[in-house]
Amino acid sequence: MSRPSRAVVRLAGLLAVVCLLALAASRLYAPERVLDLTPGADYVAAPTPPERARSAGQLVEQRWLTRTARATGIPVPALRAYADAQLSDPGCRVGWTTLAGIGWVESQHGTLGGRTLGADGRSSSTILGPALDGSGEFAAIRATGGSARWHGDAVWEHAVGPMQFLPTTWEPWGADGDGDGAADPRDLDDAALGAARYLCAAGEDLSALGPWEAAVLTYNPSREYVDAVHAAASAYARDAGA
Repeated sequence: MSRPSRAVVRLAGLLAVVCLLALAASRLYAPERVLDLTPGADYVAAPTPPERARSAGQLVEQRWLTRTARATGIPVPALRAYADAQLSDPGCRVGWTTLAGIGWVESQHGTLGGRTLGADGRSSSTILGPALDGSGEFAAIRATGGSARWHGDAVWEHAVGPMQFLPTTWEPWGADGDGDGAADPRDLDDAALGAARYLCAAGEDLSALGPWEAAVLTYNPSREYVDAVHAAASAYARDAGA
């Protein structure tokens, strides 16, 4: 069988990106839906990022970071956050591509709505989910004095930051991914490591499809969500390995 032309491959890739973009833009403000949980396609393992000599700051080797960011289209600060989270070894073999898939679906790697992602892992403006005020299909969750400091709403709770953590979930799983002395869900370095810790909570090996899907379902109990993360993660793995 002849191989498809580069134009056909690029067109297929473009169509996939457009579909994921539409889904990502809608996920942040859409209520969760539980759909069919039939297992999807095989999980595509993340290429292992090489470490540089351990020191203060990033763990991943800079040449790999630059090359892989170019190949995948992931902003360098976001890819650094995902790769460093994997190299921090939360204990379940979570891949950087899984974290990148979640980061894409939740906030387009912190760039949703025309935002830019700074070198420090922070978006140009804070990314907030809708008020969980009981309207429509949203739950009614009251803010606390501690949670309001993350989103500024003294009445209702919001998911916060590029990985969309609820403050109550951030409390047990939040992490200081960049070593600046603060664990902040608005900082993608911290949020990526917090997400890795959360996904690893069950202690399963996430290099296998079944445990991987179960872990992502704990992040958002929707088959649509799992499929979108799987598609993005698999595309990143293939692009990085090309």
